[in-house]
Amino acid sequence: MSGRSVRARDTLAGRAAIAGIGATEFSKDSGRSELRLAVEAVRAALDDAGLSPADVDGMVTFTMDTSPEITVAQACGMGELSFFSRVHYGGGAACATVLQAALAVATGVADVVVCYRAFNERSGRRFGAGVQRREPSAEGAALGWVLPFGLLTPASWVAMAAQRYLHAYGLTPEVFGHVAVMDRTYAATNPAAYFHGRPITLADHATSRWIVEPLRLLDCCQETDGGQALVVTSVERARDLPHSPAVIAAAAQGAGRAQEQMTSFYRDDLTGLPEMGAVAGRLWRSSGLGPADIDVGILYDHFTPFVLMQLEEFGFCGRGEAADFVAEERLPLNTHGGQLGEAYLHGMNGMAEAVRQLRGTAVNQIPGVRRTLVTAGTGVPTSGLVLTADD
Repeated sequence: MSGRSVRARDTLAGRAAIAGIGATEFSKDSGRSELRLAVEAVRAALDDAGLSPADVDGMVTFTMDTSPEITVAQACGMGELSFFSRVHYGGGAACATVLQAALAVATGVADVVVCYRAFNERSGRRFGAGVQRREPSAEGAALGWVLPFGLLTPASWVAMAAQRYLHAYGLTPEVFGHVAVMDRTYAATNPAAYFHGRPITLADHATSRWIVEPLRLLDCCQETDGGQALVVTSVERARDLPHSPAVIAAAAQGAGRAQEQMTSFYRDDLTGLPEMGAVAGRLWRSSGLGPADIDVGILYDHFTPFVLMQLEEFGFCGRGEAADFVAEERLPLNTHGGQLGEAYLHGMNGMAEAVRQLRGTAVNQIPGVRRTLVTAGTGVPTSGLVLTADD
């Protein structure tokens, strides 16, 4: 028995939409505070939605964010808030911020909710540096089993699962290069991307230096300073705003059995992502859609192997077949360049790209996009969205 949820389809579909998106520039040294970045992104998203700070009565961000909801609200000139919430587990929170906002809108708890994330992740605290200091806690206990053996960084944690994936399916590390090349190809034509104008080849990937075998430098996402925000409101209200709504057809969170944060090494199988499988099941069930219905996929890509595993968890291809799926370009993926190519904003910039694809305004626009899939951080309790055009 898998232990995955078999609950009935939920009733959130079509009751909320993303009506505005906004971001700062993406850089390696923003030269300003994380609060300033958050405020700039929120104001840009409200401008895009044709709304004012006075219209906002809800705020959602990450537990990891350093800019409190009330501080951002004050700095933006907002009034009273009726809803504020935070989501845990790093990048796994990305799509869940929109889920929280949609739940508030659908139940009448709030009318206009802003989701945001801002950090100086390159010039300030660098997540890629790994564990520097950890206070004793129940949450940190799992790390105690791996830190003494040198597994100190996110790359080292992912490498364990990646190595097993390659072994199980008789593959070599070169297969990860298909994801890296895809992302950088799209980033090269995206002026907002840090790697704009700098595509790579499979040969570039194969000769980039090892970080933790089997991961090379070009398998690992960049580190970014910046902010991103999204505005969620009812579909009815969104229809009166400047842009066509990106309707939330499904939103889900998922954590698997024996779930840890990046170190779930004691499961029966390390070749998949059960937490994302749980999200996939709920998204397909709630939206009534399946892999064949998706026009563009925006898959969380902090490390290339987990993109392949996500494709398999969602049923786009069979187990061990995702590298060929990507190489054959069977589905447009990460058309903004992803976190490897555009910016590492904990997945928030991926949701913005999904909205642009539905609006028809993406720099790498795919013709006729009606349905998009977005996922959040992998290796941790996570979340996902299916966004559709307003019919």
